[in-house]
Amino acid sequence: MTADASLLAAAEAWLQQDPDETTRAELSALIEAGDEAELQARFGKRLQFGTAGLRGRLGAGPNRMNRVSVAQAALGIANWVKQNPEFAEPSVVIGFDGRINSDVFAKESAAIFAGAGLEVLLFEDMVPTPVLAFATKQGGYSIGVMVTASHNPVKDNGYKVYLGGKNGGSQIISPTDAQMAAEISKVAETLTFDEIPKSEDFVTGGADLQEMYLEITSALVDPDAERATISTIYTAMHGVGWPALSTLFEYAGLPRPAVVRSQIEPDGNFPTVAFPNPEEPGALDEAFAAAKQVRAKLILANDPDADRLAVAVANKSYRDGYRVLTGDEVGLILAAEIATAARDAGIEGTLASSVVSSSALEAVALYTGQNFVQTLTGFKWISKVPNLLFGYEEALGYCVDPQHTPDKDGISAALVIADLASRLAANSETLEDYLNQLSAIFGHYSTGQISLRYEDVSIAQEKVADLRANPPASIDGATAAFTDLALGSEALPPTDGLRFDLADGRRVIVRPSGTEPKLKCYLQAIGADYKTAKNAKTALEAAMREILEG
Repeated sequence: MTADASLLAAAEAWLQQDPDETTRAELSALIEAGDEAELQARFGKRLQFGTAGLRGRLGAGPNRMNRVSVAQAALGIANWVKQNPEFAEPSVVIGFDGRINSDVFAKESAAIFAGAGLEVLLFEDMVPTPVLAFATKQGGYSIGVMVTASHNPVKDNGYKVYLGGKNGGSQIISPTDAQMAAEISKVAETLTFDEIPKSEDFVTGGADLQEMYLEITSALVDPDAERATISTIYTAMHGVGWPALSTLFEYAGLPRPAVVRSQIEPDGNFPTVAFPNPEEPGALDEAFAAAKQVRAKLILANDPDADRLAVAVANKSYRDGYRVLTGDEVGLILAAEIATAARDAGIEGTLASSVVSSSALEAVALYTGQNFVQTLTGFKWISKVPNLLFGYEEALGYCVDPQHTPDKDGISAALVIADLASRLAANSETLEDYLNQLSAIFGHYSTGQISLRYEDVSIAQEKVADLRANPPASIDGATAAFTDLALGSEALPPTDGLRFDLADGRRVIVRPSGTEPKLKCYLQAIGADYKTAKNAKTALEAAMREILEG
């Protein structure tokens, strides 16, 4: 097989500058084999830098995560920071998780930022993403960089960017992402890896910022509250959450949970899960098995960088003996706790959720006298809502302390949930009891998601485009009013998504994932009771699967 000459030339040029033996060997083999399909996948386009920063598969080439692409990103971002008049003394704090090459990318980035003239703090050890978000804001840094692919598949890695200053330490949005991308492209077009300036003049540390995070976050709960001990088990899902979570619980006066030993240590190969995402089928199987051994009443699960939280409660009527609460259910619980406490303290603020999350949050805001804002998907939008009290998205992301950590945080959310569960237990109640009480007040919402994975994100985008061109007039026997979210509205900027409001009150939203090659379909039904709502949602799911997979 002989690959296109231009592809071979691009691959050969990349090979000349690639400093990594593993990716060099990989690329050499592809060149020798003349593997045009694989070379096209790697060199046909660049890995897109957007509002999630960089995220993609590890490997050689500009459309992969590797030392060359990361070096280009680091210098491009550094150049953007230096050109921004807001940052008279430009600085960066860098964190990394336990994924393959996260430490390598972080340390090389530190040298490049320092070589570009920025003040640099590199966390000396792995940290959760929320700790990096906290450090960016509380440390007063111009930007923060977290090397992680969060819950993505095993072979992925990424580069998430937070902006300090007036932005308040939250994730970048447009036009910053496009401006940084332009600077990265300039670097890629003009400099080889060896020509990018590097310096060892940076600081390694960060223990003081992590300690500050733990002390401030522990104050989210009352250490003198009446609690009953309940058996709890925790999984880090081969990620970095356990050291911070265990210490946080100790500071807050809660007993440390038992752990899923097979998943408690960081391991970028994720040997016990196909996809290290608590939302994925089978991801919690190890936790279920370990929980049964210790008769745990509560399961807490972080994703690998600990910015998300999954919660499961003991319930014998479910197949595994545990009921996994949806992100919307956990969001409702946390929102009710935080909004009620704010109301009782005479504090007025805003509750915010993404457009694909349950509309129950608006009901909570109305009931507690708080404001409500709906945003586009992603915490880059939620965290920027003024006077935010609490924000969440149904994909297991919760911001319970926006004043200090302006991002989703699975560690602080785990603390608040564990504290609430133990306080309820003191009154012989459970989280399920509390959820039922909330449903009686706000209505019975049943939500769910269909997630279809593809080889490339472009396939998911094409699926959405096809559905946009031919929207169904009815779904599951109910007339469906169609809204193209790409057109935008007064309430929401344009986004690639489709909304269907059914005549019977059910709702469907379809969109391509912004971080993975997935098509996502979000379902909601509201009923007179939980069973009615659940049955209506189940029927809606079956109808949408037929539409999406047919």
